[in-house]
Amino acid sequence: MVTPIAENVYSIVSPSFGLPTPENKGWNSNSHFVVTEKGVLLFDTGSSELIGNKIKSAIKSVTDQPVRWVINSHSHADHWLGNAAFSKSDVEIIASSQALGTMKEDGQGSMEFYSRVTKGEIGSTQLVYPTLLLTHKQKRNFGGVDVEFIFSNDGHSPGDILMWLPKQKIIFGGDVLSSDWMPIITHHGNVPNLINTLYAVAKLNPTIVLTGHGKATTVKSVIRDADLLSSVWKQVKADYENDKNPNATLLDVRAKLGPKNRLLYKDFATEIERQVKQMYKLQQ
Repeated sequence: MVTPIAENVYSIVSPSFGLPTPENKGWNSNSHFVVTEKGVLLFDTGSSELIGNKIKSAIKSVTDQPVRWVINSHSHADHWLGNAAFSKSDVEIIASSQALGTMKEDGQGSMEFYSRVTKGEIGSTQLVYPTLLLTHKQKRNFGGVDVEFIFSNDGHSPGDILMWLPKQKIIFGGDVLSSDWMPIITHHGNVPNLINTLYAVAKLNPTIVLTGHGKATTVKSVIRDADLLSSVWKQVKADYENDKNPNATLLDVRAKLGPKNRLLYKDFATEIERQVKQMYKLQQ
């Protein structure tokens, strides 16, 4: 269940991708952790208290150090509802103010949705919100490990944060970064800011890229995603301004980008249609 990534850095990679189901019990996102001299720094807690407790058990299989700090990368339920498993001890739960606002708006509905679609398999979960809010470009030392936080400027969702370990050149991206699947754009994201963030991450030249879904990857995936999104966004923006039908745009995008990108992404054939339609909505 735990995958060693680098010295004192580990991943817990979900075998599932996509919506929560009774079969995956709502576990459809990754968590990552860093073992420091003074405790464990955990990046994302999963989508329920049950999953959070399993993450806690997985960490204990690696170290006796307690989880002292939790980073919530963003406000989507599969990345923070597991906070409940870490609320009864002296743990700092850290996020951005924008993510916290969205959590408070959507948390109850998201929890009810996860319970419904998994037919109750996620069990009971309390909503536990972040207790410490980050500011832009903030740096901090956690138990001897230097960490820098990068804001995507709402690229994927309001208040996304990425975590950068400059010494080891490892980036923790949440859903801003992707490996096996297409980059994830949402109704409350900002695609130009997402593209800019991806190019900024690429300039850091990380040796290891840890994502919210899928296996660890390299900077090549970051550049791949930035180039794809940039091409599709430019096409959609121009076509929208010229009143072109979205279906015609989709045909053009598939023809131009399909031959290369079908080989690079597991879900290009199905996801590109959703991306084009979502980008059209974001123009309005």
